[in-house]
Amino acid sequence: MGTSEFSWKLADHPKLPKGKTVAVVVLDGWGEGNPDKYNCIHVAETPTMDSLKKGAPERWRLLKAHGTAVGLPTDDDMGNSEVGHNALGAGRIYAQGAKLVDLALASGKIYEGEGFKYIQECFDQGTLHLIGLLSDGGVHSRLDQLQLLLKGASEHGAKRIRVHILTDGRDVLDGTSVGFVEMLENDLSKLWEEGIDAQIASGGGRMYVTMDRYENDWEVVKRGWDAQVLGEAPYKFRSALEAVKKLREDPKANDQYLPPFVIVDESGKAVGPIVDGDAVVTFNFRADRMVMIAKALEYENFDKFDRVQFPKIHYAGMLQYDGELKLPSHYLVSPPEIERTSGEYLVHNGIRTFACSETVKFGHVTFFWNGNRSGYFDPNMEEYVEIPSDTGISFNVQPKMKALEIAEKATDAILSHKFHQVRVNLPNGDMVGHTGDIEATIVGCKAADEAVKMILDAVEQVGGIYVVTADHGNAEDMIKRNKSGQPQLDKNGNIQILTSHTLQPVPIAIGGPGLAPGVRFRQDLPTAGLANVAATVMNLHGFEAPSDYESTLVEVVDS
Repeated sequence: MGTSEFSWKLADHPKLPKGKTVAVVVLDGWGEGNPDKYNCIHVAETPTMDSLKKGAPERWRLLKAHGTAVGLPTDDDMGNSEVGHNALGAGRIYAQGAKLVDLALASGKIYEGEGFKYIQECFDQGTLHLIGLLSDGGVHSRLDQLQLLLKGASEHGAKRIRVHILTDGRDVLDGTSVGFVEMLENDLSKLWEEGIDAQIASGGGRMYVTMDRYENDWEVVKRGWDAQVLGEAPYKFRSALEAVKKLREDPKANDQYLPPFVIVDESGKAVGPIVDGDAVVTFNFRADRMVMIAKALEYENFDKFDRVQFPKIHYAGMLQYDGELKLPSHYLVSPPEIERTSGEYLVHNGIRTFACSETVKFGHVTFFWNGNRSGYFDPNMEEYVEIPSDTGISFNVQPKMKALEIAEKATDAILSHKFHQVRVNLPNGDMVGHTGDIEATIVGCKAADEAVKMILDAVEQVGGIYVVTADHGNAEDMIKRNKSGQPQLDKNGNIQILTSHTLQPVPIAIGGPGLAPGVRFRQDLPTAGLANVAATVMNLHGFEAPSDYESTLVEVVDS
């Protein structure tokens, strides 16, 4: 859209006044779950959040915060803080994950990025290793993306390529591994004909080799490491097709659980261990089952298993798998380019903005909120404050974190009358929830609730408006559950702790003395998600949202 036909000017809302202070509070990792003893939000004393839910039912509702609602490929994908804040600030749903990879491969942009250039530095002397799920299931990876990456890498200078395959049988039918290996070997033989030394080097089933998640069982990652890096495995074959066919002859065999194998040459030597000077790409686009192998490949200080060797490599993920850990530090496909975010519109329309959190979530309430963009839109109109997070301890040691300090900064900003919008993120539910420490998470949730109360009290004093919501679930369910929802036990009969995000919806509440009478949540948007929040906030500032934004959650009913 050319600048000539585009205007930053927002239309005034016909029924909602301008000029009120609006506090936007994001509780990180605060979902709505079943009220049991493993729901830390339910167990914790949270009188403020409880009162928002019970006090005005027409001004409280749930929002989708996972899967397609935040641009992820499927509704089996948990939300996360990065895509959550992207959606909250952008007011539209942007492709994340697989769709982004498709676009980067189709346009060729993937080969122009920093991540590809970083691995390309090894092509002259070293080998390019590709590790990932060999499947067209589309949940974690897709075969066609691997095929395009092989072709593109070879066209951009890769002379020696090794693929370390993980067989699926979970997102696709069991037994399909044989066909996928045949297709891949066929592609690699075509590269051979072009003078590129390309072959499969190792493999194993996804649930037994490499693709563990949530630090459930590091042995799974170690089995992969031994095959991929050390070239060691209990089974050795001359070809991957022979390997998969032979291993599947066991009557109990299943693609998901195939044991690790390495491919060897005629002298019995592994054809493709990862060594100094090589490049490695993990080609899955879905993050959860790549984080652990990414840590093993990237972290110098690593104590989860004995790596034996830690080769000096250039490693990149297909995407960045964890925005909080900035892991991996190099990736082939960047986050989406998001334009015309709500923050930018509001600043252009005279809304002075204050944003604050502590270090671990400061980027979420600024960079990710503003469409993966650093800095101010207008330094004369904005102030961003970062409170240093505790370092050198895990967050369950000080579970209150900096919630009260964040609330104090927000309160000062509100009472100063200098800002029209005061936006904060309270990290406790997420960061303490990730530790798996139930007692500490309960303490953290109570602290977050107290922080909300401080902010709402300040809103009350200035006659303002509040919007309290969350970015995804976490603290509302701290245990793993079986298919019927009962607690899952480990082999010793102990309940298994869940340290990850969840698929639960999140609350949103609006209120405050400045809220015009008759404002309530609409009844016709049952599947609304985080992206509907931006238009809602714009309305509460007295503006209509741009026409391409997801629709507002509120309506004004004449009393």
